[in-house]
Amino acid sequence: MTTPQWMSIGLLVAMMGMFLWGRFRYDVTAILALLAGVAIGLVKPAKAFTGFSDDIVIIVGSALVISAAMQRSGLIESALGVIARRVTRVRSQLLVLTGAVGVSSALVKNVGALAMLMPAAVQTAKKSDASPSVFLMPMSFASLLGGLMTLVGTSPNIIVSRVRQQMTGQPFGMFDYLPTGLGLLIVGLAFLRFGYRLLPRERRAAPTMGEALNISDYVTEARVDEGSSAVGETVAAFLERHDHSITITALLRSGVRTFIAPDLTICANDTLIIGGDPDTLERVIAGDHLALAGQDRDAPKGSEDDEVGVIEAVVTSESVLVRQSAGRLHLQQRYGVNLIAISRAGKRLTKQLRDIVLRAGDVIVLQGPLTLLPERMRDLGTLPLAERPLRLGSSKRRFVPLAILATAMFVTAMGWVPVAVAFFAAAGLIMASGALPLREAYEGVEWPIPIMLGALIPVSETLRTTGASDVLATSLAHLATSLPAWGAVALILVAAMAVTPFLNNAATVLVMAPIAAVFAHDLGYRPEAFLIATAIGAGCDFLTPIGHQCNTLVFGPGGYRFGDYARLGAPLSLLVVLVGTPLVMWTWPLQ
Repeated sequence: MTTPQWMSIGLLVAMMGMFLWGRFRYDVTAILALLAGVAIGLVKPAKAFTGFSDDIVIIVGSALVISAAMQRSGLIESALGVIARRVTRVRSQLLVLTGAVGVSSALVKNVGALAMLMPAAVQTAKKSDASPSVFLMPMSFASLLGGLMTLVGTSPNIIVSRVRQQMTGQPFGMFDYLPTGLGLLIVGLAFLRFGYRLLPRERRAAPTMGEALNISDYVTEARVDEGSSAVGETVAAFLERHDHSITITALLRSGVRTFIAPDLTICANDTLIIGGDPDTLERVIAGDHLALAGQDRDAPKGSEDDEVGVIEAVVTSESVLVRQSAGRLHLQQRYGVNLIAISRAGKRLTKQLRDIVLRAGDVIVLQGPLTLLPERMRDLGTLPLAERPLRLGSSKRRFVPLAILATAMFVTAMGWVPVAVAFFAAAGLIMASGALPLREAYEGVEWPIPIMLGALIPVSETLRTTGASDVLATSLAHLATSLPAWGAVALILVAAMAVTPFLNNAATVLVMAPIAAVFAHDLGYRPEAFLIATAIGAGCDFLTPIGHQCNTLVFGPGGYRFGDYARLGAPLSLLVVLVGTPLVMWTWPLQ
């Protein structure tokens, strides 16, 4: 091999060592690798930042924004809730949860789909008196399998599509991955339904700050709008539909309090005083198209570009709110904030929010411009609680992200618009429509991922430009000459699966995909099967909690240990190799 080839391979080996060492985060490691490549002359300075303009970075960033919008809409959780209420056995609940996250992962990035459904899994575990560990790791593995079904489900699919375009002039389409991905998902779901027994049952997560605060009974005020699914229902039917997860403490009709009875019919423009935990209140208000208290008041005033949000705060003994009501203080007019929910330990509040006299120790939810809320809280003498996810409010645009995503996938599948353009436009339209606030859109982009991709693309290109990928692929081809065709495909799949726990799935594909393509050429085969095998291997990290964000996401909440992943993941990995190899060869002929 030539000196540049040795240097290229040495740089990649050093980078892998940095990933294993873990001293720096993976995006910082990628940046250091890029700088090293420039310093030793492998990457020309003029080409150093071309990776950041690559379509891959645009597609991944846009997919993360779309995932955040879908997560905020609550549509998938609502659909899951309807099914989950009818399923009571743990194995059946597990199949519903893993199936839901697997299918969702084909529509949005798999880590976003998992994040959406984790709260539902935790609630299901509580109702079934089971450990969340029974559900969370199988859901993580199902999300990895589900992400294999479409172009945007996971980063490796996007990268191998780019490699195929470079080699043949034709990228993979949106649903070219579906036959192999769907087959693996079905087999994986069947295994997980029974294989979850391999996990230790005693695993429990450490209590979170949110659980320690134990604020589970907020009271808020909501008006029943025309067209709400609650119109015409009795109180008993309304509560039954929501699995008695909320309470109705009062009902006002034309401003007059009405006696609450199970057979009382809810009418349009009634005002309900409802209680429950924040997540449940949010789901009920959004799902039933109720108008949250304060939405029909003037919007809190801040600067022109201020985003209106909510925050939890506790009323201190020195607060001006003590022994006062929101109506008497005119919070909106004087302070520019709205009071939209109250929680008082041990008390069942039945009055309208503006009439409740506040006490020290009450927990309240204030709505106002995010840049002004800290100052207003100081003025009111309240203290913010430990940061917890809270989005108490109704979403009038909850179907907008789904409609935009469906349109983007359709025009891409039809070949009318390139994937990068379609998904970038979809992300832009979602933000412009107000379905996802700008702040949440930027927070939804996991910036280390696009930064890592942008930095690694020029580094991985050095394998091709120096000819190192040809040398490595030829060496592999010599090993595979005595193997049958299926053995060559399995070899690439296993190699990618073995490397991804140490690198990162996207980094694995950036390194392995060019090698797999040349490997196929040297053996006289078409490259598609080997590229798909690379994507499958890189997307199926079931052995460690660090190789993929999905596995890391459930590590703490599930109370798992490092070795727990291999207990369930090793047999699933073997199953993927045994089933995936013939599936790939059947879908993508080698000749």
